[in-house]
Amino acid sequence: MRLTHLNEAGAAYMVDVTAKQPTVRTASASAFVQCSPLVVAALREGSVPKGDVLAVARVAGIAAAKRVPDLLPLAHVIGVHGCSVDLAIEDGGVRIETTVRTAERTGVEMEALTAATVAGLAVVDMIKGVDRSVCLREARVTAKSGGRSGDWVRPADGEG
Repeated sequence: MRLTHLNEAGAAYMVDVTAKQPTVRTASASAFVQCSPLVVAALREGSVPKGDVLAVARVAGIAAAKRVPDLLPLAHVIGVHGCSVDLAIEDGGVRIETTVRTAERTGVEMEALTAATVAGLAVVDMIKGVDRSVCLREARVTAKSGGRSGDWVRPADGEG
């Protein structure tokens, strides 16, 4: 297996995508913020002291998807043409699902994953004063489409 961001000498480099044709590409990712039953109840009631946790997390995730090249030194600067960040309160915490779309020469897996994790970090930031045991877990790319390697969906068991 050859890692795409290492050259023949093993040094990191930015992959040249100049010759690739732009195509529509989509990627989805998810994460989970585990928190106490007390916080889950406060989220459902809308009584978290810092305010509307889900709204803040949604905007943080969208903003993060557009900043990936600032965070990951070998990521390409691409246009994020669409980004959804959906948050759902579950019994154990908050489930985050993101989808990012572009029409570029490279995929948006890192944009989707960054959106999910930063949205999760925003939830953590908003509730950490109430629940010190809050935990960001299960961050993963769940699907991608477009580009040379085609479509991929994470198997239902979460592996792969």
